[in-house]
Amino acid sequence: MSILSLSLSPFPNYPTLSHLSSHAPSHIQSLHSPSMTLLRPLHHQLRHQFRRRLSISAAAVRQDTNLWTNAPLVTVSPAADESLFHVTVDVSDSPDLAASHTKAGQYLQLRIPDVEKPSFLAIASPPSLAISKGVFEFLIKSISGSTAELLCGLQKGDVVELSQVMGKGFDLDQISPPEKYQTVLIFATGSGISPIRSLIEAGFSADKRSDVRLYYGARNLKRMAYQDRFENWASSGVKVVPVLSQPDDAWTGERGFVQASFARAKNIFSPQSTGAVLCGQKQMAEEVTALLVADGVSTEKILKNF
Repeated sequence: MSILSLSLSPFPNYPTLSHLSSHAPSHIQSLHSPSMTLLRPLHHQLRHQFRRRLSISAAAVRQDTNLWTNAPLVTVSPAADESLFHVTVDVSDSPDLAASHTKAGQYLQLRIPDVEKPSFLAIASPPSLAISKGVFEFLIKSISGSTAELLCGLQKGDVVELSQVMGKGFDLDQISPPEKYQTVLIFATGSGISPIRSLIEAGFSADKRSDVRLYYGARNLKRMAYQDRFENWASSGVKVVPVLSQPDDAWTGERGFVQASFARAKNIFSPQSTGAVLCGQKQMAEEVTALLVADGVSTEKILKNF
């Protein structure tokens, strides 16, 4: 992303002094003319402002350079059909960057050299993985014409640039301790499962709660990532409820949209001891929030990562 550009003139919309002098009448071009004497203060003022502008711009360039970290790709592999990819980035040479990932739900910007527009990406791996193995893992949806599409076309060893980790993540203090908040309802659609994976694998005492459900929506099973992790998630205390909007005829599970599936089931026995975590499509988040609030769940207990 281009942060700034330097103009050779301190006032880009006005001609430079060289332009003025080359097109001025001969009596103004003369160094001994009274008119040039009047121009000298203006020349010194413009030169001072120009130098000041260069100094400020150079500082901004240095600041921008410090904000981005070069990191090589470890893997780029299909996660589900042709639109979702697993991407792993090596941050082992950047311990400060690795350590800045402290909570599930945080994100960063990733950019490809010589590509102007960066992508905002939620970190899919738990914070502990950055410390133990020196990597960030992402689930990327490849969208035609986007930086994400270019990223999914790269190979192991290609270098990308990462910003510092951003966001406060999911505020789990709002649904702690687990003894008090026995029900946690989790909702995700599409690549929105990415920070939810981080949440589950980082741990939030799911095994100490009586009812933890993940409603995970996708078009069909071919577009549903992390199916190989469902068994481990279940063993940690999270019941996974896949919801398919366009399943094939053999599908016997939940059909339609996540919010409709939840509306059919609900089973909120105590709204005061219920928390929720949402990540995915805006319409889903809004409708699920409305359902929860209507049942008496406090909005402070409905966690989002943005």
